[in-house]
Amino acid sequence: MSDIKTLYTAHVHVTGGREGAARSSDGRLDIALAVPGSPGAGTNPEQLFAAGWSACFEGAMAIAAKGKGMTLPTGLAIDAEVDLCHGEDGYSLAARLNVSVPGVELEVARQLIEAAHRTCPYSKAIKGNIDAVVRLV
Repeated sequence: MSDIKTLYTAHVHVTGGREGAARSSDGRLDIALAVPGSPGAGTNPEQLFAAGWSACFEGAMAIAAKGKGMTLPTGLAIDAEVDLCHGEDGYSLAARLNVSVPGVELEVARQLIEAAHRTCPYSKAIKGNIDAVVRLV
């Protein structure tokens, strides 16, 4: 018997692939999609992944900070980089999070980042599946 409880399910309808559109069932997401580097309007899956992972990661950092009896500084920032790669095995991704935690002692910031990387659902999903690096900057 599993103790996993689904907290939320996102429903997104995509048409046209990388040159199409994506719309969530609640209408909060309604965007055009474009091939990376193309002149067309719209975002791409790599940008969406970068935004999703970094937002989730910051939430995981906040939980870790709360566990230490502290709050994250308002200046905390995460710069995400997601590469679309192509090699002998076809297409793949590589990703990096560059985390800035101003005003927090270096060792404490590292501990928060390590805890978040262990608990963030996105970090868990990509672990061992893509080349991913999280670093304190």
